[in-house]
Amino acid sequence: MKGFALGEIASQLGGELAGDATLRIERLGSLESATPATLCFIADERYRAQLKTTRAGCIVVAPVLRDEAAARGAAIVTPAPHLYFARLSQWWVARTRARPQLGIHSSAQVHPGAEVDASASVGPLCVIEEGARIGARAVIGAHCVIGAGATIGADTRFAARVAFGADCHIGARGIVHGGAVIGADGFGFAPHDGAWIKVEQFGGVRIGDDVEIGANTCIDRGALDDTLIADGVKIDNQVQIGHNVRIGAHTAIAGCVGIAGSTTIGAHCTLAGAVGVAGHLTLADHVHIGPLTGVMQSISKPGAYMGAFPIDENANWEKNAATLRHLYSLRNRLRALEKKSS
Repeated sequence: MKGFALGEIASQLGGELAGDATLRIERLGSLESATPATLCFIADERYRAQLKTTRAGCIVVAPVLRDEAAARGAAIVTPAPHLYFARLSQWWVARTRARPQLGIHSSAQVHPGAEVDASASVGPLCVIEEGARIGARAVIGAHCVIGAGATIGADTRFAARVAFGADCHIGARGIVHGGAVIGADGFGFAPHDGAWIKVEQFGGVRIGDDVEIGANTCIDRGALDDTLIADGVKIDNQVQIGHNVRIGAHTAIAGCVGIAGSTTIGAHCTLAGAVGVAGHLTLADHVHIGPLTGVMQSISKPGAYMGAFPIDENANWEKNAATLRHLYSLRNRLRALEKKSS
């Protein structure tokens, strides 16, 4: 039978079920597109007005919205609706996603010196080089390349066309999306007579457990020591992480962030979209950087930081930009006046 009964969902995931336990849910979706067989959630009271307009069969809500949600139909009441929905989404996918075929596809090229667990899946046209090790229940999507000596932990999933370089390592339950390149050479060159001489990169990339890496993200190998990504880090699409960067546990990095080489990002940090972080800096634990910010110095104190120049009409922006060019001289003139008056 298609879908799952509400009673089954509540018994597996908890929460107070108000309404018909036999109602079958066929999809998870948004309040706007919901049908009577859809389960949705409201995480913020600001959206309570949508309780009156949505067609959802069931809504996950906080206790403060219990009566309103139950008055219109079924509801699951929980203190943290967004967290509940996240866990529900994983539970749902585990029961509905097509399972990959176990074993090695006939078109894949696996070096005799590589080790692939019997419960793993290696897709079409993959290349697994000498000394690589693929863990239990790992999934390697089509056209992936796994370099010599690389290791992939249990239950880690690579989408199609991931390049995972030699001597790179990722732990258990990781997710790497399509087009990611892990273990390319870091940007290391020595200047000489107006030219650039390449510095060979001898380190690898070492990634912990429960890390997710977005599509077309690049993480460079270290110059001498490894680039390090700790447990639980979440990295969005099209992020550039330079050589010898260290990222602490459970830090989240949004799309189009660039982190230059040898910078250390602490644990439980967040970097919003298009943040740029200069090299050889240190950001403390629990530092949160707003979008479009350029981080040019180390940050030793936890907190929220932002340096983006607000958008404005073009004429006003040009005037403000012209004024900014004179700030240093105005500062010096002001200091001179302060000294003179004192």
